[in-house]
Amino acid sequence: MRECFEIRDTDAGGRIGELSVPRANVTVETPALLPVINPNLDTISPRRLADEFGAEILITNSYIIHGDDDLRERALAGGLHDMLDFPGAIMTDSGSFQLSEYGEITVTTEEILEFQHEIGSDIATPVDIPTPPDVPREQAERELETTQERLEIAEDVDTGEMLVSAPVQGSTYPDLRERAGCHAEGTDLDVFPVGAVVPLMNDYRYDDVVDVVAAAKRGLGADAPVHLFGAGHPMMFALAVAMGCDLFDSAAYALYARDDRYLTVRGTRALEEIDYLPCSCAVCTDHSPDELRALPDTERESELAAHNLHVTFAEIRRIKQAIRAGNLLELVEQRARAHPTMLDGYRTLLDHAAQLEQSDPVSKGSFFYTSHESARRPEVVRHHERLERLSVPDSLLLTEGSAPRSDEYDDSWRVEPPFGPFPRALSKSYPLTAEVPDRTDRAALAAAADGVARLVDVNPAADITLAHDGWPAAVLERVPDDVSLVDLTAA
Repeated sequence: MRECFEIRDTDAGGRIGELSVPRANVTVETPALLPVINPNLDTISPRRLADEFGAEILITNSYIIHGDDDLRERALAGGLHDMLDFPGAIMTDSGSFQLSEYGEITVTTEEILEFQHEIGSDIATPVDIPTPPDVPREQAERELETTQERLEIAEDVDTGEMLVSAPVQGSTYPDLRERAGCHAEGTDLDVFPVGAVVPLMNDYRYDDVVDVVAAAKRGLGADAPVHLFGAGHPMMFALAVAMGCDLFDSAAYALYARDDRYLTVRGTRALEEIDYLPCSCAVCTDHSPDELRALPDTERESELAAHNLHVTFAEIRRIKQAIRAGNLLELVEQRARAHPTMLDGYRTLLDHAAQLEQSDPVSKGSFFYTSHESARRPEVVRHHERLERLSVPDSLLLTEGSAPRSDEYDDSWRVEPPFGPFPRALSKSYPLTAEVPDRTDRAALAAAADGVARLVDVNPAADITLAHDGWPAAVLERVPDDVSLVDLTAA
């Protein structure tokens, strides 16, 4: 177990955890947002981030500080915490972003880690190579090898109590991301950012983001704190948490405010297009859209940034409550309806349901079937896998109707879409207590048929009959041929 991170609650791939940051003498509850602080700008002060918004951790760029004589002298003289006036934990980036943007930086991994230690950073980052999406595989492999060499160098730098990140690269090659995760897990470094995903998010390629993170998670240990670099929009936080990400850095609150853009959990709106403010934060209750538009530029930017932060932190709290209540995937599904590419991301997440099932609790509150995607959730996967544990009699009726009064069968089990067959004694057990619409959709019926097929597969000698409520022919094709079929609607 990693001493700096403890997991308290889980749901799907999401978790509420505690990240201990010994140099700052604080414990950060995750999922956590790290507002990005540009040391040359002061849109929202770090002290205000802590006092008004409850920020426990932030991130700033040590490379910018290192390259500015005045900032460097101030940071070395008083330390980052005094310079920024922030009481929580401070993470620093290394210049890798500048490397990806401009192709060259002037520091080595040893130099920037030593500098981060000197200025009082609590979580430092080595100089990795952020390989963009879709590059030739040879480039991705070459640059991943360089990143891994630098992580090994980082292990040998004396950093005291300062935590050190181990970025996971590999472009859009899942096997390279998994390999990178395995390598990073094998180091004695502490926090694991999944890097170079900003171009994917900028292009709304949330499905590829999910595949990248899922691959990295397969390589990392279950107790590894995962940071999704550059994931700044609250619309996608629930999806990212459900993948298993714990930390998010965001400059979006300030960058969008500078462009007069207003954040919501369903997307971003230009201030000039808004007639009503759909939010109850202090900014939105104290101003009308016209009043916001009429403010001087600097004041308007500050007010919009504050609103953007309120929305962003509120979403983090909402996600934590969803994890605690066991309905994180239902929140993800709500967010997925905000944009077609978010729906692509959610559907891709469910492609990894078997992976999510490994951390998903066996029992929760209620399972709500709210769309055909619900038929692919980890709970359904788990039920199908566990059918092999059940004792099946020689002759078994699976029925959507009542138990037969005759002794024609040795036993009669229920069939409930999307789960499929189960003994009646389990009817009050999670997730078989699911709330399912009366108008069952094709996906739920298909999943139930797959459950029947699974039961037959692990009990080939049993004589099984399925009594169904008029399942379509395409669904019944999923049921093995040796199962006897009874259409209850034809009786």
